[in-house]
Amino acid sequence: MKPGRNDPCPCGSGKKYKRCCGLKPAAVSAPQILSAHEIGALVAMIHEGRLSDAEDQARTLLEIHPDAGMLWKILSVALLRQGKDALPALRRAAELMPQDAETHSNLGTALRDRGQWDEALTSLRRALEIQPRDVEALVDAAAALRALGRGRESVAFYKQALEISPRSAEAHNNLGNAFLELGQCAEAAGCYRQALEIRPNDAEIHFNLGNALRQLGQLHEAITCSQRAIALNPALSMAHNNLGLSLAGLGQREQAIASYRQALTLNPNYVEALNNLGRVLPEEGELREAVSLCHKAIELDPQRAESHCNLANVLFELRRFDAAAASYRRALALQPRDALAHASLGAALRMQGHGAAAEASCRAALVIDPNSVAALSLLGELRADRGQFSEAEASFQRAIAIDPSFCFAFYSLATNRKMTVNDTAWLKGTEALLAKPLPLGHEISLRYALGKYFDDVKQYDEAFSHYRQANELTKRYGVNYDRAGLVERVDRVINGFDAAAIRRHQSHGHISERPVFIVGMLRSGTSLTEQILASHPAVFGAGELPFWQSAYAAYEAAGLEGHDGAALIPGMARDYLDHLTALSDDAQRVIDKMPLNFMSVGLICAAFPKARIIHVRRHPIDTCLSIYFQYLSHLHPYANDLGNLAHYYGEYLRLTNHWRAVLPATTLLEIPYEALIEDQELWTRRMLEFLELPWDPNCLDFHKTDRSVITLSKWQVRQKIHASSAGRWRNYEKYVAPLRHLVELTTQH
Repeated sequence: MKPGRNDPCPCGSGKKYKRCCGLKPAAVSAPQILSAHEIGALVAMIHEGRLSDAEDQARTLLEIHPDAGMLWKILSVALLRQGKDALPALRRAAELMPQDAETHSNLGTALRDRGQWDEALTSLRRALEIQPRDVEALVDAAAALRALGRGRESVAFYKQALEISPRSAEAHNNLGNAFLELGQCAEAAGCYRQALEIRPNDAEIHFNLGNALRQLGQLHEAITCSQRAIALNPALSMAHNNLGLSLAGLGQREQAIASYRQALTLNPNYVEALNNLGRVLPEEGELREAVSLCHKAIELDPQRAESHCNLANVLFELRRFDAAAASYRRALALQPRDALAHASLGAALRMQGHGAAAEASCRAALVIDPNSVAALSLLGELRADRGQFSEAEASFQRAIAIDPSFCFAFYSLATNRKMTVNDTAWLKGTEALLAKPLPLGHEISLRYALGKYFDDVKQYDEAFSHYRQANELTKRYGVNYDRAGLVERVDRVINGFDAAAIRRHQSHGHISERPVFIVGMLRSGTSLTEQILASHPAVFGAGELPFWQSAYAAYEAAGLEGHDGAALIPGMARDYLDHLTALSDDAQRVIDKMPLNFMSVGLICAAFPKARIIHVRRHPIDTCLSIYFQYLSHLHPYANDLGNLAHYYGEYLRLTNHWRAVLPATTLLEIPYEALIEDQELWTRRMLEFLELPWDPNCLDFHKTDRSVITLSKWQVRQKIHASSAGRWRNYEKYVAPLRHLVELTTQH
C-alpha cells in the first residue's frame, strides 16, 4: 500500500514520508544480492545532505548491479537535489520497474517540470493504470492536460482526486484554474472558496479568487481578495497586477497605475503588468512611456499578440499610422481570429487613405464577430467618408444598440450630421456615459460631441461650456505648446527661404506641374476648396499627405549636421512624385491639401518650381474658434487654449505674409473663404485658371462628387455652399477676448 504523506517512509529512515528523501517504495524488490544495508546507507547520505557522496556510491553500486531499479531511483534523487540532469536515471528506473506506479509518477513529474507535457502525461497515465487512486498523479496528469490545451479533460482528473481526497486544497485550487481557463468563472470561484476553507491564509488562492471575481464583474469583492493576498504576501506581483485590473475596471486609473508599477517593481519582466500599464497610461495622457512599456513587453515575449496590439493602439494615438498598421498586422499573424485587431487595422488603413483595404479589414472583423462594435463604427465612418451618411448612421446606431457604452459611436453620430432637439435618446445616452468614470480619450470625445450638439441646437453657452471642458481635459496629455519654439522655427524658415534661396534651390527641383498644394490654418476651408477642385475630371484630390512635414525635418537635420540640405531636394521630388503616381497615375493635377504645409512652402517651391500653391484664408476668430471646437490630435497642443491659438495664428500670419512677399503670382493664389462661399463660381473659375484647367460645371456641384474625404469637414463638404459658418464667432462673442486682436492684425497685411 502506498503510504500517506504523514506515514513513516518505507525506506527505513523512520522519517515521515512527506519529509523524507522523496523515494517511493518499489513494487518489486531489488535483486537479492543488493543488501538492505547498502540501500539504507545511500538513503542516510541523502538525508544528511551528502548528495555527491550518495551519487558516487550509487554509481559505484550500479557498476555491480546495473539492473537494480532502486539504485537508479536513489541516483535520480541525488541528481535532482544537486540540480543535475536526473532524467536518464528516472527513465532507466521506469524501464526496470514497469509495474511500479511511483516510478512512473516520479518520471512524469520530472518530465512535467521540463515542460515535456506529452511524455509526462504518458508516464502519469501509466502510473494511474497501476494505482488509480494516486492523488498526486491525478493532479499532475490534470496539469499536463491543461498545459496541452485539453482543459476539459483535466476537470475529470481533478474531480477524481477530490473524491479520493476531499481536503486537497491543491486539487480544489487547480480545478478552479482549469475552470477559469475554460471561461467558467463562477465554477472557478466556488473551487477557490473551498480551497480557502482548507488553507485560509494561502495568498495565491486569495489572488486566484480575486481574479475569478474580477472576470465575473464583482470588482469590489475582487479588490478585497487581492488586498488580502497582498497582506499575506506583499511580494506577490500577480496580486498587485490583479488589483490594478480591478481598480481600472472601476475607473480608478491612478490607483491602478500605482498597482501595476508595484507589480513591475517586484518583477520588472512581468509581461502582463507591462501590457496593463501600457494600456492604461494613454488613458491618463502618458503616451510616450506607454510606447516604451509595450516595446519591452514585445522584447520579452514577441509571440504575444496582445503586446503588438497594445503598441499599435498607442502608435495610432500618436498618429503614427504606418507603424500602427504594421503592429496590427504582426498581432494578426499571431492571432488571425482577433476581430478587434482586424477592426483596428482597418482604422489605421483608413487614416492612411486606403479606404478599400480598411473596409476589407472591417468585413474580416465582422465575419469573426458580427457584433463587433469597433468594426461597425468604423464601417460607419467609411460610409460617411464617401458621403453615405444615412448608411453611416445606421452602422453607428447598430453599434450603440449592441453596446450602449461604446463612446466612439456616440461621438461619430454627432460629428456626421446636424443634431436637433429631437435627438433626446442620443443626449441621454451621452450624459449617462459621462456620469461614469471613463478613459480620458472617451470623456474628451463625448465633451466635444455635446458641444457640437448644443451648438447645433443654438444653446451656445452650454455648447461653450462643454467645449471648454473638453479642451481642458486634453491638457492632461501633457503636451505643452512652446511659443518660443514656434517663433524660432518660423524665423529659421523665413531666413532659410528668402526669394534668392528659393531660386537657388530650384535648380535642384523637378519641372513637374502635377502637384497642387492647398495650405492655410486648420478649419479655414481647405477641405471645401479641395472638394470643389477635385470635382474637375482632370484633378485628383489626395487629401492630407504628411510627406512634407517629414521632408522638412530631414532638410533641417541635414543643415544641423553641416550638410547641404539642398542635396536632398532631387530625391524628395522623385519620392513625392512616385507617391502621387501611386495615388493617381493619370490625373493632370493632384491636390495635397495638408493645411500645415504652409510651414514648408519654401521647400515645396524649391522641389517643384512649377507647383501651384493655393492659400485659403478665413476670418481669424472663426478659424480659431472652429479649431477650439474640434477634437484634434494632441499633436496640435496650441489648439486647446484660446491664448495659444492667437499666438499660433500670429506666427501663421507672419510666415504666410513672407510667402506672399517672396513668391510670384504664378505660384501663389490666395482664396478668401468668405468670398468663396459668397460667389463660388467666380472664385472657382479663378482657381481653375490658376491651375491652367478649363472650366467644368461639375465644380459647382462639388457636394455630389463621389470621393472619400476623411477630414473633420467631410459632412460640410457634402452640403451645398451656405454662409452659416461665416461670422459664427458672434454666437460666442463674450468668450473670444483673447482672439479679438487678430482681426486688426489680419487687416494690417
